[in-house]
Amino acid sequence: MSVRRVVPNFRSQAAQESREFYGLLGFEEVMNHGWIMTLASPSSPAAQISFMTGDRTAPVVPDMSVEVDDVDAAYAVMRASGAEIVHPLQDEEWGVRRFFVRDPGGRVVNVLSHR
Repeated sequence: MSVRRVVPNFRSQAAQESREFYGLLGFEEVMNHGWIMTLASPSSPAAQISFMTGDRTAPVVPDMSVEVDDVDAAYAVMRASGAEIVHPLQDEEWGVRRFFVRDPGGRVVNVLSHR
């Protein structure tokens, strides 16, 4: 399994203001579902940051997202390790398969693959 990208997720009610602020640093909006907006660098598209008002299908807003090439393998590894699964592995209508796991410091990590 390999990591494709890591994206910090910030809970925020100020999406417009954040888009404008981070736009000053060269970020552009690449996704907006209303409850989550992702900004990326045009010159380095994997450099991203997301702002969330809440998560549409999960009980918490994750602290970060880690995209992997095989989310099923990542899920199996985390379950076998005894890590706390916060949100079960499932396919989401917006084209990702994901689960949430809590790290040893208490942060919630959204582990995903695009379908």
